[in-house]
Amino acid sequence: MDTQVKFLHGENIPLEMHKVRIVQKLFLPPVEKRKEYMNEAGNNTFLLQNRDVFVDMLTDSGVNAMSDRQQAAMLVADDSYAGSETNNRLKNKLKEIFGTEYFLPAHQGRAAENILSEAFVKPGMVTLMNFHFTTTKAHITRLGGSVEELISKEGLEPTSDNPFKGNFDLELLRKRIEEVGPDKVAFVRIEAGTNLVGGQPLSMENMLAVAKICKEYGVLSVMDASLLQDNLYFIKTREAAAKDMSLREITRTLADAMDIIYFSARKLGFARGGGICMRDEALCKKMMEYVPLYEGFLTYGGMSVREMEAITVGLEETMDMDVISQGPQFIKYMVDELTKYGVPVITPAGGLGCHLNASEILPHIPQSQYPAGALAAAMYIAGGVRGMERGTLSEQREPDGSERFAEMELLRLAVPRRVFTLSQIKYVIDRVEWLYDNRELVGGLEFYDEPKVLRFFFGRLRPTSDWQDKLVAKFRKDFGDSL
Repeated sequence: MDTQVKFLHGENIPLEMHKVRIVQKLFLPPVEKRKEYMNEAGNNTFLLQNRDVFVDMLTDSGVNAMSDRQQAAMLVADDSYAGSETNNRLKNKLKEIFGTEYFLPAHQGRAAENILSEAFVKPGMVTLMNFHFTTTKAHITRLGGSVEELISKEGLEPTSDNPFKGNFDLELLRKRIEEVGPDKVAFVRIEAGTNLVGGQPLSMENMLAVAKICKEYGVLSVMDASLLQDNLYFIKTREAAAKDMSLREITRTLADAMDIIYFSARKLGFARGGGICMRDEALCKKMMEYVPLYEGFLTYGGMSVREMEAITVGLEETMDMDVISQGPQFIKYMVDELTKYGVPVITPAGGLGCHLNASEILPHIPQSQYPAGALAAAMYIAGGVRGMERGTLSEQREPDGSERFAEMELLRLAVPRRVFTLSQIKYVIDRVEWLYDNRELVGGLEFYDEPKVLRFFFGRLRPTSDWQDKLVAKFRKDFGDSL
């Protein structure tokens, strides 16, 4: 289990099991400047400049803090183009943890998804998954395939005490394979855990059942292990069958059941890279040709060898409960504090970040005016906190140009691992609570520059009224000359 440290007066406070040795100076612009910067960025938090962000909760991807051991490992990298010892060390570590003989490197998770899609998705084929991720879906649909989400009914309930809301509906999975036909299923993707519905995990039991069904029908099982470390923490702490298992045993049990495992090391491994692991040489050969075509030679796949050395160490650190517990514990602290205040958030606390339920916080904003995007803009104005919209703005329009309204309208406040102090987390909680108290001031957004693909990355929007001026005025009234 993770380390338990009790406080004398009973406070439930997450305790970091690390110390900070490298720091980066932050700046908090005044509220008037924050409004100005938000509009210069087209009310898209992706387009904000980092120098203008005080607490960056946009993502946990590529922004996790490296350990001293990772930094040291980067100094021994072998940058040989072919036959690199760095590649051998990473490949051997993956074999040790996952039991996989073959490894194809890629520069990040979505690059691995591109390779998987190129190899296995054909026009008219279906990819079944518990829930989609934006880039995953884009790669599949680009090649003429389609995506079907088979998450359990509880997965889309905002508030719940279900510990594994990311689970597949197993009956529906079996039914859809039979209806579509196994030969028309490109693969079944298991996202452990689910990004777009609150970082909710899957149980070990459910993932093993999915893999068993896949084997029964001769369909490929593919695990997206990008968020695996959080999911491991939840399996270990919430699932009775895993209570006496080590993290290594849980990981290997899952890996042994899967045909293919891919991951973004920007999440799993605390560095910048990714890759695809498998035991079957035929599967490896089917994907291998796409690595030099899209990524780089088979020994680095577009990654820096220094990052590869850091990933090798980071994967080992992922097997340490004291290392992987900090993120989930900080997220739970945020969720618990905001729930006590009455702020609608996704429960139970999951991985990746704290997810604000924009649909309930801003019920007066229609989905066509992007309530989660509006909440993200308001959050930056309120506190210099950059979050990420995970709602209709993150969806793609239907082929006829109509909106595809998201199942949930969420503002994700990601908690990068080993980055923030508890005082910074408490500051974010304070500004969320203030914004919740003034939620009636927040209005909608509309596009004035809308890309056709992945619009949430590049699109620019404007407020539908002068609501941002009113929010700034209320901030000044309540906080005076405070930043």
